[in-house]
Amino acid sequence: MMSSKEILNVLPHRFPFLLVDKVLEIKKAGGENRAGDQIVAIKNITFNEPQFQGHFPEFPIMPGVLVIECMAQTCGLLAFKPHPSGGKWNFFILGIDKARFRKPVVPGDTLEVHAKVLKDKGAFVTFECRAMAGGELKAEAEIFAQMSP
Repeated sequence: MMSSKEILNVLPHRFPFLLVDKVLEIKKAGGENRAGDQIVAIKNITFNEPQFQGHFPEFPIMPGVLVIECMAQTCGLLAFKPHPSGGKWNFFILGIDKARFRKPVVPGDTLEVHAKVLKDKGAFVTFECRAMAGGELKAEAEIFAQMSP
């Protein structure tokens, strides 16, 4: 489990762009290679978030790019490892594949993001992600990212 304070120590994002509220679990596959590592994180979707003022006032839906960003931030938490010099890593999305939006994410949803490391090639990592709410699949994607100093 990871608290909001611990998340702030890892991710550079801040309100209104921090899209992970807490981490429920992190499972390490073991060894130096991160392939097989998994995480489950939570984002509580509330009506007072700024995107709902314009997307869409009569039928508020969380924009798909923000769902992907929530997945990416979750992946950044899973990929985190201490920096050799004590500094911080930069985590950049290099590609998004197989993105599918199955059902709208709306205020009141508790978005549960599941991410798993598919491939670990040192600085380059590929993740499989699913966003669920109320037991329903809302979105899924593969995210290819790079960690750099």
